[in-house]
Amino acid sequence: MTTPEDRWAPYARTAEIADRLTRFGSVTGSAGEADITGLIVDILREIPYFQDNPDNIAVIDSHLVAGGSRMAKSVVALVRGRDRKTLAMAGHFDVVSIENYHDLKHLAFEPDALCEALIDDLSSRENLSDAEALALRDFQTGDFIPGRGLLDMKSGDAAGIAFLEHFSQQPDRQGNVVLFLTPDEERNSCGMRSLRNALPDLITRWGLTIVGGVNLDASSDTGNGEIGRAIFHGSVGKLLPFALVAGLPTHVGYPFDGISAHAIASEIMQAIEANSELCDRGMRETAPPPVCLEARDVRDIYEVTTPEHVWMAFNWLVMGKSCAELMGDFTNIVEDAGNRALERFTGNAARYATANGQAAPAALPPLRMVTVAQLRDMAFASGGSDALDRIDAVAIETAQDNNPLNRTRVLVRAMLAEAHLRGPAVITGMAGLHYPAVHVDMAKDMDREFLDAIGRARTTIEGRHETQICDRGYFMGISDMSFFGHTTDAGDTEIIAASTPIAELVDRPVDNALTYPVVNIGPWGREYHQRHERLYAPYAYCVLPDFLAEIAGELLG
Repeated sequence: MTTPEDRWAPYARTAEIADRLTRFGSVTGSAGEADITGLIVDILREIPYFQDNPDNIAVIDSHLVAGGSRMAKSVVALVRGRDRKTLAMAGHFDVVSIENYHDLKHLAFEPDALCEALIDDLSSRENLSDAEALALRDFQTGDFIPGRGLLDMKSGDAAGIAFLEHFSQQPDRQGNVVLFLTPDEERNSCGMRSLRNALPDLITRWGLTIVGGVNLDASSDTGNGEIGRAIFHGSVGKLLPFALVAGLPTHVGYPFDGISAHAIASEIMQAIEANSELCDRGMRETAPPPVCLEARDVRDIYEVTTPEHVWMAFNWLVMGKSCAELMGDFTNIVEDAGNRALERFTGNAARYATANGQAAPAALPPLRMVTVAQLRDMAFASGGSDALDRIDAVAIETAQDNNPLNRTRVLVRAMLAEAHLRGPAVITGMAGLHYPAVHVDMAKDMDREFLDAIGRARTTIEGRHETQICDRGYFMGISDMSFFGHTTDAGDTEIIAASTPIAELVDRPVDNALTYPVVNIGPWGREYHQRHERLYAPYAYCVLPDFLAEIAGELLG
């Protein structure tokens, strides 16, 4: 019988690992994102089990970073027990930029020194905002720790490593535990997607059957942790649909001889921006409405001609609808809005003509709706293979641009130029990676058994740590969960491919990709990606790794 004195106390080891990981800067796309895998492997090799079983650590190529000079890699670590049943855990080790630390950028990866500096800064200022006052109180308790990437999500990685070490020390361990640590979650989930495609061969070679996965990403809570201590049963997905509006340019003194692209774009904006009627729903939850990420006149010069082209890109979070359904909705909304704009513009033209005793101007051409695939066909029809070669050259020239909106806008404008398409028209498509919404399915035996095991483990942990852990539906931060144990529907993939100008932003899972239920159970803290980003350490370093241990015991035992 295990006594309280014998029970595992993970705080110190988890904190040590988290601190070491945080001190190694690994901003997405940097050399550090590639080089940190060396540190991770070193930490794993400190564990006696991996000294005895070095082949149970695999390092898998993902993608080039740092201007193509480094290869970012994923790390997979397996601790074997008896039987094939396996619990998978996953975390990412890339972090967002440190620019918003401003004068404290040099301390962004030094949690202790950064905490002292932030306390000094906040204490020296008057009239703190409510958020700043809360941050100061948090830092002064010693329970909240700052540092870029500690909350999102190196503390979760550390909890996974600490539990893996603990599991390896159990002589009678049942089942297996495997940990996936990946790059690039913050940008395009290249790490998880490439690992997903490599896993079938690796898992088959190791003779494992994954029966459930725990994503270790962090959640946010501005209160006492009541909603931060959570089991998320799924993750919201997202689309980045775009509309490139083509008007008919005209001199500003004769506005009704054409139509400004802004007249059409403004109607589209009004129809979509934060429109709560467009919120997607799933599992009795409602996603936030779509919002515009970028809207701009693409002209570079000043002239008294109405704008010909306006670019718009939207973020649309999804829960229940398929990619095909949402893109269909987007196209219909854009077309209806465009036609309303033309109708209003025609009415204004008629009233202006009447006021001046003039005949009504000629009617505008009808609005044309054009897909990316259709636009490329138009370019070929106009310029043949030479036109497609020029478009492909633009794609190569922009390949190092990490902003998918920039790349898509430039590429679509190149297609537009080759197609010689005149307005009024709207080209629609997708300007970024499609993240599918995912959720455990209680109609499936494997999913029910996984959640039942987690429920039993939660009851134990709540009693042991005198805390409460809640069930929540969708994790609201876009995450690797969309690709962890899940695959994109083949029908959606073809629709996405026809709508996405940038080929590498089309997710193409291998045919034998593994599927299994996945939840998110991670640390909690406050102010993700901000200067005062901070982790609540007692839960992350003590409760979370212990919870993982109980889940493994219930699921694999």
